[in-house]
Amino acid sequence: MNALMIKALGFAALLIIATIAVVNSLDMDVLADDMTAITMGGAIAVATITAGVAVKYINQIKSDTAGGELAEENWDGIGEYKNELPSGWAYSFLALFLWSMWYGLIGYPVNAYSSIGEYNEEVIAYNKKFEETHKNADEATLKEMGESIYLVQCAQCHGNSGDGLSGRAQDFSTRMTKAQVLDVINNGQNQLGYPLGMMPPATAQGEHAEEIAAYVAGGMKGEQPASYIGACSGCHGADGKGNGGMSPNLVEYDAAVMSHTLQHGKKGILGKMPSFKTLITPVQEKALTVYVQSLSN
Repeated sequence: MNALMIKALGFAALLIIATIAVVNSLDMDVLADDMTAITMGGAIAVATITAGVAVKYINQIKSDTAGGELAEENWDGIGEYKNELPSGWAYSFLALFLWSMWYGLIGYPVNAYSSIGEYNEEVIAYNKKFEETHKNADEATLKEMGESIYLVQCAQCHGNSGDGLSGRAQDFSTRMTKAQVLDVINNGQNQLGYPLGMMPPATAQGEHAEEIAAYVAGGMKGEQPASYIGACSGCHGADGKGNGGMSPNLVEYDAAVMSHTLQHGKKGILGKMPSFKTLITPVQEKALTVYVQSLSN
């Protein structure tokens, strides 16, 4: 018996002794459990097989030489042999594949119990109960609820007071700034999934774009520029309120604007605002809308 074999056997014995010592440190009733006995047997088998395989292949590396027909291709003088795939590897792969099919479809079916599935079912049931309880909530309740949602989900980017953290995100105290309106006029917009689709870029240019931006950013008060009628009213309506939800409301944070933003997300200075369609319920969306509207008021 060579030194390598002695070391391997010693390592295996050490693993087995350590395993037995850990199990013995547990409650003695555990040792009578069948699953514990199977686990112990598996641990001993793994330790023994690991030692045997290591000895076999280390000795083989020391003594074997490569042989067979070389492929014509080589890389910097390093070629490959046209050896057949080792049958042991192929059979092991096939056995693993068959076992995985059995485990996934029969041994542990895909529709079997899972803690994640149970959690999701509980969340769905709770949300349903929540919706039923608060479906007729008054405005004060919705505002209070909306503030709680805002502080958890929105304040990190928009600030606790909705000020947008000095221009890093949307400032809810105002609908849009002139710079924001100009950016949309010049570059178009298609993030929110409105029925009328994408607003094309360059719908107005030069002075016309400037006067439209100033008019919209000012809350659409005062005399309406003639350029607005030609460039914007066809989609947003003469009053700028979005033609009944067909396009964004330019005047206020109405339910449609909030819903489309929460459903689709929106790219901003801080990065991409994620979609919240799976994170909040319809009542919570309504509550958040009421709270954001209160910030702009």
